[in-house]
Amino acid sequence: MDPFEGEISAGSIEYEPVSVKDVLVEMKDTAELLIDLSFSAILHQHHDLAREVLRLEERMDLLELRARMSLLMAARNPDDAERLAPVLGIVAATDQISDAAGDIAKILLEDAGLPEAMRTTLPEAIESLERAEVTADSAYAGRTLVDIDLESETGVRVIALRRGAEWLFDPGPETTVEAGDVAFLRGTETDLGPVVETLTGEPYELAEPESPEIADLERAIDTIVHMKNVSELAVDLAYSSVLFDSRPLAEEVRNLEIEVDALQSRFTAWALKAAGEAEDPVRIRGLMILASATEEISDAAIGISEGVLRELDVHPVVHLAVQESDEIITRIVVEPGSELVDADVIDGRLDADAGMSAIAIRRPEDGWLLIADADARLRAHDVLIAKGTRNAEESVQPLSES
Repeated sequence: MDPFEGEISAGSIEYEPVSVKDVLVEMKDTAELLIDLSFSAILHQHHDLAREVLRLEERMDLLELRARMSLLMAARNPDDAERLAPVLGIVAATDQISDAAGDIAKILLEDAGLPEAMRTTLPEAIESLERAEVTADSAYAGRTLVDIDLESETGVRVIALRRGAEWLFDPGPETTVEAGDVAFLRGTETDLGPVVETLTGEPYELAEPESPEIADLERAIDTIVHMKNVSELAVDLAYSSVLFDSRPLAEEVRNLEIEVDALQSRFTAWALKAAGEAEDPVRIRGLMILASATEEISDAAIGISEGVLRELDVHPVVHLAVQESDEIITRIVVEPGSELVDADVIDGRLDADAGMSAIAIRRPEDGWLLIADADARLRAHDVLIAKGTRNAEESVQPLSES
């Protein structure tokens, strides 16, 4: 049984010894899933996903209380308090992400107002999330993920499972999919359809999106999607800056937060212009809330990395949490004359046999380029943000040097 099950609805909680490391890892996993679920719910107008966001938000509230209690119990002297303060900052910022995700979900659930054409500007090949409840007669029920071989066969990944009140993040090959599980799937809408039908036994139908008739509204929606991607990257970098005590990564979080502020300003201008032309300006109100919540997520990323920016020592509990991650995010400056100059980044992979996936490039003259948006060729002085194993990171760093 899930140790947290039943405690949320009861409205009370008592201290009991828990592993701070485990709670921090779960808070991080929960925050990342919340960002994905909340934006997918909005962009695809998916009410069931929005309700799952509120479930996770409740769980995050409980995790935050558990973490605060344990950290307060661990502070025995002023030195402990100084080293634990940044960890408390991480806990508070992670809960801030959760609250922002909940606000995003409520835009849909409380009908705060969204343009009917939200999905129109999304590329057809963009990956999205889907929720599917596994029926007892599903061909996948009772089988492990390695047996189903879902990703190889369909291109769809199971990123989480909910079993009652228990959440399983990043399920592994030996994880069994059971009847009654709620599976959270990532893939393109084309690939998702057959998988959802196999899991649920019900047809998968997509609503036909309407085209926006107002150009400024289309620009505003495009900007919201870009804000989401930049904020999500900021959170990834913030956690990595703390886990690996990397000031350069923390500085990039600050750069991304500035970018989100600029995008929000641009969005507001287009949204206000669109409101003047729209027949029902109230339908744009939800977009304004969405932009504000997205900016809150980027602010939270600064809160996560604040301890690193202030050069405070990372507490050992964070180093323990780092061991839970097989992948790292690294910052690579492409020096003139290095092997990475003119290297191609295609479908997110570095064409340098380095085993690293490119996430984003910050180009001095052009700003941020998210690799999800386009392929690219590296230039001298680019700042490359990449993800991979520690061994891969050690092999790619020398390539960036002249």
